[in-house]
Formats: sequence, C-alpha cells, structure tokens
Amino acid sequence: MNKTWESQLLEPLAPFFVLLFVDSFLFTGGVSGSVIRLANAASGMAVHDDCKLKFLELKAKRTYRFIIFKIEEKSKQVVVEKLGEPTESYEDFTAGLPADECRYAVYDFDFMTAENCQKSRIFFIAWSPDTARVRSKMIYASSKDRFKRELDGFQVELQATDPTEMGLDVFRSRAGGIEC
Repeated sequence: MNKTWESQLLEPLAPFFVLLFVDSFLFTGGVSGSVIRLANAASGMAVHDDCKLKFLELKAKRTYRFIIFKIEEKSKQVVVEKLGEPTESYEDFTAGLPADECRYAVYDFDFMTAENCQKSRIFFIAWSPDTARVRSKMIYASSKDRFKRELDGFQVELQATDPTEMGLDVFRSRAGGIEC
C-alpha cells in the first residue's frame, strides 16, 4: 500500500503530537490554505507497572496505608517511591512528602460515619508545595490526568500546596465521617 506524503509526514510524529484540526484540503491533495494545529500529547509521563500493581494491592487487599509516587525525569515515568505499611499513621504519611518537591500520593483513610459504620475512602493527593521548582510543578500538573486514568479507583481527590490543605480535618470533611 502506497502511503501519501501526508501520512509519511505525520506518522513519525504520532507518538508526540495529536492532530487537533486539519483543513479538508489536506486530505484531498490540495494544501494551499491548509491549517494544521498540533498539540503536544506527550504531556503525561508513563506510569510504571509497579505503580498499578501496588495501587491494586492497596485497593483490593488493603496491603498498604499509603503509597507515594514520584516522577523520574530521566526515565520519563512515574514510579513508586514509598510504601506505607497498614500500621503506619497519617503522620508517617505526611513525613514522607518532601517539603520542596512535588509528588503524587494515595492514602487509605479509615473513618466512622454518623451512623457508626466503619468505612474507608481512597484519597488521591497531588502534592505541589509552593517551594517546588516551577518546572517540576508543570510536569506533575500535566501528567496528573494520565496518572489518574491509569490508576482508576480514587474516591476523593485533593490538591495540596502546604500541609494545612491536606490535614486530618480536611480528610474527615471530604470523606464525610470521623477518623477511626
């Protein structure tokens, strides 16, 4: 099958660009007046398989209290940085978040409802402290949606720039209960 010059031009760019709009002339052979808008689709680091596996273990088996993820810029992927054992506390979790670097985190929050039923909610936290580098903030922000899609199953999402934005009182109010 002979490829058109258009497909030969665009095919190598496919992993990095998404075709948003192509004037109809491009496909009919005429290119005068054609407008091509390309947007970077590489916004979103790959998610290492271990991230998915550990998250499934947290979700299904409650093997971990929390998971902290980081983006490795060299390998261009999100990886597991720290696993919190079920016995670890909220304080252990917050101590694992660096004061000047962005991270993604998942926290399994146990609480009691007003009806005295024990429940659990899985929180996704996008940790982006004010003191983090601007480049890091941009990379984490542009990769967040892909990360969330690949680790489907978060019940509550928080965006935090300082510890007060993800305190236990915030967790309680967002979960709708009282901490156990």
